[in-house]
Amino acid sequence: MNDNDELQQIRERIDSLDLQIQDLINQRAEAAQEVARVKRAEDKDAFFYRPEREAQVLATVKQRNLGPVGDEEMTRLFREIMSTCLALEQPLHVAFLGPEGTFTQAAALKHFGHSVETVAMGSIPDIFRDVESGACHYGVVPVENSTEGVISHTLDMFLNSGLQICGEVTLRIHHHLLSKGGDLSSITKVYSHQQSLAQCRLWLDRNLHRAEQQSVGSNAEAARLASNDPQSAAIAGEMAAEIYGLGFLAESIEDEPDNTTRFLIIGRQSVAASGNDKTTMLLSARNVAGSLNTLLRPLSEHSISMTRIESRPSRRGTWDYVFFIDIHGHMDDPNVAQAMQELRADASLFKVLGSYPIAVL
Repeated sequence: MNDNDELQQIRERIDSLDLQIQDLINQRAEAAQEVARVKRAEDKDAFFYRPEREAQVLATVKQRNLGPVGDEEMTRLFREIMSTCLALEQPLHVAFLGPEGTFTQAAALKHFGHSVETVAMGSIPDIFRDVESGACHYGVVPVENSTEGVISHTLDMFLNSGLQICGEVTLRIHHHLLSKGGDLSSITKVYSHQQSLAQCRLWLDRNLHRAEQQSVGSNAEAARLASNDPQSAAIAGEMAAEIYGLGFLAESIEDEPDNTTRFLIIGRQSVAASGNDKTTMLLSARNVAGSLNTLLRPLSEHSISMTRIESRPSRRGTWDYVFFIDIHGHMDDPNVAQAMQELRADASLFKVLGSYPIAVL
């Protein structure tokens, strides 16, 4: 057998496998339609997106993956299959912080897949309002960055919102310097969101210290502005470069190579336990000495790991603060439920913002 004959046999095997894959995907889609039929018969207002179910499926995909396809790529492929099947059950509208091409939109597509309809909103409060009103099924909002810390505006919105956190997604943030021009030395102005400017501070000081830095509402807006002036540049991502027709003057200019942003999925539903969950709570301690230490004692006593705590002004009085706390576990776990009962009794303000699956990747 010569090389051409061997290649032909391999190609025929690939064609056969492609046929099987396509047939199995359609069978999965038909099963998803059957799920939709059963759900509608039971409850016309049923939720079709089940975060805990999707998290379990993706965790299983990752666990059983033997390669040569990597875990991240394999879970991404299954995410897209699940997204396509879900769209046959119920097309989802997901609000994100616009305009088109932001990292928030990239996070929405990473979490929900490309079969959802992403809806650009002008501000974080607009995202909350659209989801609260039912105009969008879910929203995606940034909550913290590994370099620059918490996005306080997002936390503040939870003080008065009845929405639940339904999930989380983390996104490695790679900032690129984009422009219509082709020469770094000709750049006189750099547009970007204030957080991105801060995350690229050292690179800008070394390479563009004479250029004016102008903060705008989003990196995608920065890309749009830079597309109108070849002597300006934008710090933004690949999606923005493609949408606004910009070239790359420099790639991955972030000061910290592991720069990551965490986003929250907000919606109107409570999420069942997936087996690997996180719970976010909003607490306020009574204004007496040692009150916070006393308030948090049930977490230690019930062997619950607290992964994050942030304080924010409560807006109820001068020097009065609330605390946003993330813990491992689901609110229905016995130890978490017992600890929360004790927390509720001691706190002057207690609110569970949601239990949800920990991001798979």
